Amino acid sequence: MKKTRLLALALCAGLSTQALAATAPAKAPITHESLWMMKRVGAPVVSPDGKWVVYAINEPAYEGDKAVNDLWLVSTDGGAPRRLTNTKGGESDAVWSPDSTSIAFVAKREGDEAGQVYVLDIVHGGEARRVTSVSTGAARPQWRPDGGAILFESSVFPGAADDDANRKAAADKKALKYNVRIYERYPIRYWNEWLDDRQPTILVQSLEAGAKPKDILAGTKLATTNGFSGIFGGDATPSLKPVWSPDGKEVVFIATTEAWTAVRANVGYQIYRTAAAGGAEPVAASPVKGDYDKLTFSPDGKFLYFTYAEQDQEIYQLPRLNRLAWPGGGAHTLVARDFDREPAEFALTPDGGTAYVLVPEAGMENLYKVASSGGKPELVIAPKTGGYTSLAIPEKAAKPMLIGAWGSSVNPTEIVRIDPAAKRHVNLTSVNVAAAQAIDWSSPLHFTFRAKDGLPIHSMLVTPPNFDPKKKYPVMVLIHGGPASTNPDQIGLRWNYHLLAASGVVVLMSDYKGSVGYGETFSQAIKLDPLKGPAEEIDQAVDEALKRYAFLDGSRMCAGGASYGGHLTNWIQATSTRYRCLISHAGEVDLLTQWGESDGNYGRELTNGGPPWAGSPIWVDQSPITYGADWKTPMLMSIGERDYRVPLGNTLEAWAVLQRQQVPSRLLVWPDAWHWITKPEDSRKFYGEVDAWLTKYLKP
Repeated sequence: MKKTRLLALALCAGLSTQALAATAPAKAPITHESLWMMKRVGAPVVSPDGKWVVYAINEPAYEGDKAVNDLWLVSTDGGAPRRLTNTKGGESDAVWSPDSTSIAFVAKREGDEAGQVYVLDIVHGGEARRVTSVSTGAARPQWRPDGGAILFESSVFPGAADDDANRKAAADKKALKYNVRIYERYPIRYWNEWLDDRQPTILVQSLEAGAKPKDILAGTKLATTNGFSGIFGGDATPSLKPVWSPDGKEVVFIATTEAWTAVRANVGYQIYRTAAAGGAEPVAASPVKGDYDKLTFSPDGKFLYFTYAEQDQEIYQLPRLNRLAWPGGGAHTLVARDFDREPAEFALTPDGGTAYVLVPEAGMENLYKVASSGGKPELVIAPKTGGYTSLAIPEKAAKPMLIGAWGSSVNPTEIVRIDPAAKRHVNLTSVNVAAAQAIDWSSPLHFTFRAKDGLPIHSMLVTPPNFDPKKKYPVMVLIHGGPASTNPDQIGLRWNYHLLAASGVVVLMSDYKGSVGYGETFSQAIKLDPLKGPAEEIDQAVDEALKRYAFLDGSRMCAGGASYGGHLTNWIQATSTRYRCLISHAGEVDLLTQWGESDGNYGRELTNGGPPWAGSPIWVDQSPITYGADWKTPMLMSIGERDYRVPLGNTLEAWAVLQRQQVPSRLLVWPDAWHWITKPEDSRKFYGEVDAWLTKYLKP
């Protein structure tokens, strides 16, 4: 109920405004349970006819076997959502059939040895039917344009032509009397998994009863080339990102034959096309190598759109929206011209004339539009808080519409319908609206200043519950990872701004040079200055905040972060004594150790001026361990034992320095965690440790 309506009702009832305030429900500080147990709404998947949106809702639980992840359906005109699935295993990768009557998704249900593709009839209802049964599992299904077949991805053993061959290869491997990993080429592990000899492939299967899948890359020269792989993403299973050609006769995908060169060079990818029936050698549709993603055909099938980033000796290349003619292929052309920002997502209007683009900028996520033939993007909506995190446009809707997801650091993500003309959106879901309104939290305060090197540094402040600007509060300087990342005005779990602030501190975050959302040059500025420059800008941001905000107590401050944020925290340990305490999760302490132990190293060579033996002084001069004699600040250290991005060795080195120098310190080693602490109970313990550390050193 709107505030004015509530006030009118109260006055009609004879209540004063003071009495109304007294009867309003009090808001509560955020807790780990209220944050982690909040339902999580997935990205919208809109039907081609524009009538329906399918989305997932994850209902977490501290007991892992009680967590739920099901699919829901809501009309694009609004109304009550309804649950589509209710199973223990959960579903993922939902996609609509071309006629908007069915959805395909991936699930691992009773009797499945791995995730399989299921199809659910939305019109007639009933149980979902399994349409694949492959031992290596199925992922990311896509409907053929006529709806008569699907393609999907799987990871198969080299040389295996069909599923029987994959089963035999798996059985032979399991029967071995010894247990050893053997490698001849790089890379060997990724995030939290050791890589094996399986490789990505694409399978096509008719939806007729009794049909079997066909591996359309099996036996091709491309797939048997040393170095063949897809794009690594959130896990150790690379994806070829396949899509159907508009006529359904070809499959278009992204691949590399240079995976093994990652140890010494950027890995170049190309767009490939191959016959959907198999039996043909894939050919490159793009002559230029680089980083490709988000393959999307125009509604009329005449162009293929995608994001593309060049590859040279820079540490960061801005992805840009491009297109190439289809079916001719050849050189691609730039769509978003004179635009120094990344297209995080894009969607084409049904007439193909306009591309709407989501763009991260200074902690927000704004909506732009650009002529699909090329031009400079025009800002459509810049939300005052948070931003749009997903975008979809139904291709066959009776009238144009934009469906997306919107959220902020105090508004959990909800599915919305966007009105570009009115520059607003309306909710289609309200899964967490009431829960969010019951929490005592506020949107961040923003400020920007010019650092000593001239770069604009954007910062945010998050205040604690029951905040009183007349009081003095200790400061927690939270440093984001990456470095090619940012502090978004969105809810996060790893370092939740408000859960940290609930300890009674003001959280300060700054996007130092190397961050994204400020243009390519800003992100590249960290080259040859991996720690010193960013740390100095964070220091300047603290000084600027102390000047601007009287409620900050500069005598009671802590700094901390994870991953690259942990690297910078370790550098602060080595070079500053202005903080009462520090907190470092998964933080690098020795550039050389990180180069040799991590799951990727070439980017570190670009950052530091060559390999460790090439003579660049950065390898020593900007390693925190070099200055171990100066370590004095009490430090809480944390590391996941299965973290291969910033392996355990770095934390053990830092711990040894702390103990050697008799610095008050505490070490948390999480045996089941990797780069992220994902188990709810582990996370609850982590936040409890952080709160105790802040209380010990920052409270009066």
